[in-house]
Amino acid sequence: MSMFEGFRFRRVSSVVHLLDPRAKFFFVCVLFITAILNSKLPPLILLFFVPLPFVLMAGVQREWIRSMRGALFFAFIIFLFNFLFTYLYTEYPQVPSAPLLERSIAMTLRFLVLVESFSVFFLTTSPDHLGLALEQSHIPYEFCFAFTTAVRFVPVLAEEAQTIMDAQKARGLELERGNFLKRVRNYIPILIPLIVGAIRRSLELAEAMESRAWGASEKRTNLYVLKLKRNDYLLVLISVLMLILAVYVWLYIPIPSLTILLSF
Repeated sequence: MSMFEGFRFRRVSSVVHLLDPRAKFFFVCVLFITAILNSKLPPLILLFFVPLPFVLMAGVQREWIRSMRGALFFAFIIFLFNFLFTYLYTEYPQVPSAPLLERSIAMTLRFLVLVESFSVFFLTTSPDHLGLALEQSHIPYEFCFAFTTAVRFVPVLAEEAQTIMDAQKARGLELERGNFLKRVRNYIPILIPLIVGAIRRSLELAEAMESRAWGASEKRTNLYVLKLKRNDYLLVLISVLMLILAVYVWLYIPIPSLTILLSF
C-alpha cells in the first residue's frame, strides 16, 4: 500500500507546491509522451533523473521513495513478463542475450518514470487546486468533482486496507502461506470489509452532498482563481522545449542501445 501513500498530497511550503497545477500537469504529460516515444535504455535513464530536482525542491523525498518502493513489485512483474515472452516468442538465441535484458530493463524503467512523474504531481498538488484547474479548463464540474474525489479517497482506501490487513493478521489470518489460489482466498476477509467500508463512505458522501444542495446552481463561484505566474510560464517553456527535442530525436536521430555504447 506504500505506492498509494506516495500519491497523497503533502502540504509543504515550496516553489514546486506553488506552481500552477496546469503547468505541472503539462510537464508530467511531456514526460509521459517522451517515455512512450523512447524504447532505448539511455534516454529512459536520463528521463528517470529529470523529476528528481522537483522532488528535492518540494521536500517530499521520503514520500517519493515510498511510492518508488511500492512500485517495485509491479516493476518486477513487467520485467519478468517482458523477459519471458520476448525470449519465448522471438528469434533470440537460446542463451539470453544482452539486448533482450536491456529491452526488459528499458520497459521496466519506462513504467518507473511514469510512476515517479505522477507521484511528484500528486504529492505537490492540492486536490482543491487540481479540481479548480480542471474547472477553469472548461471541464464539466461533475467530472472535476468525481476525479478529485477519487484522488482524495484512493490513499484513504489504501490506508484502510492496510488497517484491515493488520487487524486480520492479529486474529491469526496468514496471507503469505499456501499456494497461489489459497493466497487469493486469504484476501477475501480483506476485500469484504474494505468493500463494505467503501460503500458506507460513499453513502456518507452522498448524504453530505445532498445536505449542501450539490448541483442546485448551474453557475458556481470559487473563492480562488488560478493564474499562471512567471515560474509557471518557465515550466511550460521548458516542457515545450523538451517535447520538441524528444520528437526531433525520435524522428531524425537514431539512439544506439546501451549494449552498443558499452562495446566501444
